[in-house]
Amino acid sequence: MFSRGSTTETGLPKPPAPPSVAPIGNGRSSPFGAATSMGTSVIGTDLAILGDKITIISQNKLQIDGDIRGDVTGKQVVIGEEGSVIGTVCAEQIEVRGGVRGAIKAASVTLHPTSVVEGDIYHQTLSISEGAQFDGRVRRAKDPSEITPNLDVSSYPVSASQASIG
Repeated sequence: MFSRGSTTETGLPKPPAPPSVAPIGNGRSSPFGAATSMGTSVIGTDLAILGDKITIISQNKLQIDGDIRGDVTGKQVVIGEEGSVIGTVCAEQIEVRGGVRGAIKAASVTLHPTSVVEGDIYHQTLSISEGAQFDGRVRRAKDPSEITPNLDVSSYPVSASQASIG
């Protein structure tokens, strides 16, 4: 039944490997793994992000249910019914159920019946549901580069106050 053989197989599962460490800018690393392996990031209804020259960047899906005064860039951005953005929203795919005051730039843009948008929309495909409120201009992008989100965090400028952190 029990033996002291030279085998190392115990029948127990191997512990999970520690997460890989992904660079997040300034040579620092994130203990949470690469962003592409993450799921959805959520800015909840109780959260407001305010400030001058703020840019929020998401490597994956970003759900906005709170209020943002700044620019948002991501792979996929969903602005919930209670969410609002005052600034530019740029992503591969954008769904608006709440409010946006500023430019929207995406290959695919969907305005749902509860959306209120004040600003220009640059797109490849656009869907506006009945009931959506939109005040601005619509332009189909001739060059995909003008609507491609910049997801490279290291390409954004670092202010003097941010450089002293860390």
